[in-house]
Amino acid sequence: MLEIKLHDGPARLGKHMNNTTPNLLKFDPEWIIQDEPMPYDVPLEMAAWSVNNTIDKAQKGDYGKMAVIQGSKYPDLRIKCANSLEKLGYRLFLLANSEELLRRPRDLLNIIISLRKAINPNSALYFPFAKLNFIPLLAYVGIDLFGVPSADYYARIGILTTPNHNYDLEKYPIYDFNSGEIKDYNRKSLEFVLKEVRAHIKNGTLRNLVEERCCSSPEAMSALRILDRDYGDYLDDYTQLY
Repeated sequence: MLEIKLHDGPARLGKHMNNTTPNLLKFDPEWIIQDEPMPYDVPLEMAAWSVNNTIDKAQKGDYGKMAVIQGSKYPDLRIKCANSLEKLGYRLFLLANSEELLRRPRDLLNIIISLRKAINPNSALYFPFAKLNFIPLLAYVGIDLFGVPSADYYARIGILTTPNHNYDLEKYPIYDFNSGEIKDYNRKSLEFVLKEVRAHIKNGTLRNLVEERCCSSPEAMSALRILDRDYGDYLDDYTQLY
């Protein structure tokens, strides 16, 4: 369970397993209970089948581990899945189809914010795959935990990740790195961005960082504009008045 210490907008500075969040979750496949995976863009009936089977399988799992929120592109199914898993006792959730959501800013916000409103505030959301310039925005709207797999994936294909940009080292030979060195660099960049996010939350300036980083990504900037236009009430609920 996540213990919330401080808000900066909807972003949450908290404690989870002795770590300050937002933070990396040391990923271990054995921590994830069995679910029913389903692609993102599928008919409603298939997504509902996935959710029902995920809930059924979760009943036999260890409630101290991580459950998966399925539901494909349907926010109502995501909420059903999350609420049912919470009733079983789960408090740590992996958001399925994270890569697909990053390509769909409107769906990304709709699903995350719908979930954040529907589930217990002390439940933690884990987003396993995120570009670095998207992380401040994701933390801003309520994601608590992030994964290393994105850093390692980009390293395998020769992409150097920085807080603002991803560089193909064949096209932009900034460093003469081998794949292991790229992985180390990418992991350190990921850790830096999360330390930066936590520092901004403590100082009440995360929104400034969000705007800065979103400028480097058309998808992130689209998401920020949609957030401001369509989810003002959500932001206002957590914004401190002076």
